[in-house]
Amino acid sequence: PETRPTTAPAAASAVAPAPTPRPDATFEELVVSASTILGLRIDTAVSSEDASVEDRVTATVTRDIRVGDRVAIPTGATAHGEVTLVERGGKVKERARLGVRFTSIALGNGTRVPIDTGEILREGASAARESTAKIGGGAVGGAIIGGIIGGKKGAAIGSTGGAGAGTAAVMAGGRNAATLEAGEAVSVQLTKPAAVTVDR
Repeated sequence: PETRPTTAPAAASAVAPAPTPRPDATFEELVVSASTILGLRIDTAVSSEDASVEDRVTATVTRDIRVGDRVAIPTGATAHGEVTLVERGGKVKERARLGVRFTSIALGNGTRVPIDTGEILREGASAARESTAKIGGGAVGGAIIGGIIGGKKGAAIGSTGGAGAGTAAVMAGGRNAATLEAGEAVSVQLTKPAAVTVDR
């Protein structure tokens, strides 16, 4: 009898299930123009007495920034920045100075948007007038006390001694620090456009 070659059954091929179609997310890029003003509330208190350049500073956006009818930067977003200038100042003449600049904004979805802003500058109050008042006040007080004790000669001596004491008090006194207080409201201006990607 004639023998016929037998053919082995073909192995069933594994077929991956077709992926469930997912609609592509659609995004829109909003460009916040340069010169836009951001309203911020300082979260991190900063003082020229203990701050260092590059110290981190945060603030909260206090009003929506819109591009057309869309909100690009919402109220409540967090602005991140850093200290850019610290000058302690002197006890008599030089004023303390403090500078802060913001470099990015964190949106609610975790996106970090790079920004460039102008610098916020603060100066401590001038110590010169206070110094004059303290030195002059010391002279007047010394003259009164010297006059009571020793007449005109005592008044002259007391005036000189009082002025010296006033000067010493000023030199030993503290500086007027430049500060940004927590909760302080500030405004900063964008110096370059900022691109924000949002859901369409």
